[in-house]
Amino acid sequence: MGFYINKGNKGFRMVRNSEYVDKSELIAAVNRTLFTEQRFSCVSRCRRFGKSMAAKMLAAYYDCSCDSRELFADLDIAKDPTFEKHLNQYRVIYLDMTSFITRFKDESIVRHIDEELKADVCAAYPELTFVERDDLMGCLMRINDATGDSFFFIIDEWDAICREFEPGSEGMESYLNWLRRMFKDVIAYDVFAGVYMTGILPVKKYKTQSAMNNFVEYSMVEPGNMGRFFGFTKDEVRMLSEKYNRDFDELEKWYDGYQIGDETSMFNPNSVIQAVTRGRCRSYWASTGAYETVAEYINMNFEGLKDDIIAMLGGGTVKVNTTRFLNDISIIHSKDDALTVLIHLGYLSFDWKRGVCYIPNYEVADELTNAVESTDWTPVIRALKQSEDLLQATLEGDEEAVAKGVDAVHDESTSILSYNNENSLACVISLAYYAARNHYIVHRELASGKGFADIVMIPRKNVDSPALVVELKFNRDADAAIDQIKRKQYPAKLEEYEGHLLLVGVNYDKETKTHCCKIEKH
Repeated sequence: MGFYINKGNKGFRMVRNSEYVDKSELIAAVNRTLFTEQRFSCVSRCRRFGKSMAAKMLAAYYDCSCDSRELFADLDIAKDPTFEKHLNQYRVIYLDMTSFITRFKDESIVRHIDEELKADVCAAYPELTFVERDDLMGCLMRINDATGDSFFFIIDEWDAICREFEPGSEGMESYLNWLRRMFKDVIAYDVFAGVYMTGILPVKKYKTQSAMNNFVEYSMVEPGNMGRFFGFTKDEVRMLSEKYNRDFDELEKWYDGYQIGDETSMFNPNSVIQAVTRGRCRSYWASTGAYETVAEYINMNFEGLKDDIIAMLGGGTVKVNTTRFLNDISIIHSKDDALTVLIHLGYLSFDWKRGVCYIPNYEVADELTNAVESTDWTPVIRALKQSEDLLQATLEGDEEAVAKGVDAVHDESTSILSYNNENSLACVISLAYYAARNHYIVHRELASGKGFADIVMIPRKNVDSPALVVELKFNRDADAAIDQIKRKQYPAKLEEYEGHLLLVGVNYDKETKTHCCKIEKH
């Protein structure tokens, strides 16, 4: 057992001793790539989505220096036909890149990585003779030639160096050249049974080409068949909520909402585990990354990025082209780049079928709100803080206060919404009622009765407030909006909810540029 080679299964054993949700079918997916042209995998996910846990699991499974059968005997992978074939069959090299960036801050870091791994690998083969001038790859080639041994190489947080060094710097270029030396050469197919890299970002591009185009990438944008192995599904979270006697609806409100490929409802796994074991739903996201970085991107305001963030805080979606991003958080050329970074960082979710991004859940909305509040967007910050007052005025039936409150939000958000359609008006209304998410499940364009209600707010469990049905109109009057709610029979779809309904009609007069409001109990 060494520092980097054949570390055994201790890491995964600690994982199994903790609260563990079975994601072992990832092993079967990786097994299918071994000794194929797809053996080089790069899985990128945002922080706290189980990347390191998966890396420890793979190390325990493949490492030939230990017997891991009992660790996997009760997991799904044990039923897979490839389980026995590859269990504890390879020399595993495990490199956690963060252990180096904490020790070495200059361009010598890559030399230290190569030298330390080389020393460890050579010590594992005392019977072989090595040439002093050989680098790590040279030593692995000699080992493979002499013994026929194949290695499984795991790099956790592969992009940590990329976040430390500027593009074009000596340190960055040295690192990319080292990766090419290790994995780009044709001899790498002889040396490695498989390579598994994980990090936040996909492999860096130069113009439109990847620095290592032999890697198959599985990212937040293009997860391939890896989507279900990272993040928790509804069924998994429901199981945890029952085990710990927690409120599933609260967990869903706080941590659901990620779409990863075809997996349309994925939860942040770290936050769920924290919530069920601590007994409290709150934002655990703050400990995973600095929102100051997000604020920096927002302040760039490429092509109206600010407006798009505001629209998403109001419950909307935004079109995004993710293909031009160079996978480098320090190179942001456009709004699409900035939005794509936020997707990779987990602050936005991406619907690849529609090509849109959106804020996934309550927890992330909190952090984006923090980011907005650290910018100079004073009017937006004021609107967000006043939204609790607007909700209270609505519940009290104060039509004049509601109309004035919506007026204020509109005036302070005119850059986002020219009010050329009802979707724009709906976005301002959603922003005006931003605080309602604390007490309500907010739906925009909910299918109801004979049509669509623009906004429906359904009380959360243990919230003693009426449901709200909001209809929006242009150049009519608020009574017309109320009449439309009744005519389309929106309330019929809400009969399963106990308590009263408030019907809220809002009209915008383009001539006077003012709103009027009508509120009725139902």
